[in-house]
Amino acid sequence: MTAALFTGKARRTTAALGVAAAGLLVLSACDKPTPRVTMTVGTSSVNAEADCYDADKGIAEKDMKACLNKKPKESVKVAMEETLRMGVDPEVAENGWSLFINGEQAEPQPYKKTYRTLPGSAFFGPRQDGSPAPKEVVLSVVETGSNKLIGSWNFKLEKAA
Repeated sequence: MTAALFTGKARRTTAALGVAAAGLLVLSACDKPTPRVTMTVGTSSVNAEADCYDADKGIAEKDMKACLNKKPKESVKVAMEETLRMGVDPEVAENGWSLFINGEQAEPQPYKKTYRTLPGSAFFGPRQDGSPAPKEVVLSVVETGSNKLIGSWNFKLEKAA
């Protein structure tokens, strides 16, 4: 009769290798975090990962409407005289990004820098059509790539007194 004899050290080494292999397997199943977008007013700042994101295939235009309609997880208060500062990760800026207000595209050309500012009056000022100024808006940052939509980040902007 033969029996495999392992020393205590060999058993511990084998167990450690098994734990390490299992840990690598678990880590390989994790999703890579999406780029972040930050909104800052004065000393208050919020940031978020994307509500929708697909850097490889892109997001179909028919699906982008649903992405833009997702409830924002973050909100920031902005007074008319304050400045809203927006920052995106460098990979977002490299592709280009545009702003959408309440689901409607607010600018035709993508912006290619990591930082930009807008006055609060751009969101809460008097309207050209005479309608009352809103008390809150959903501001979406949409990353564009070579003829594809890559991701969207939604923030609620609330008018501060």
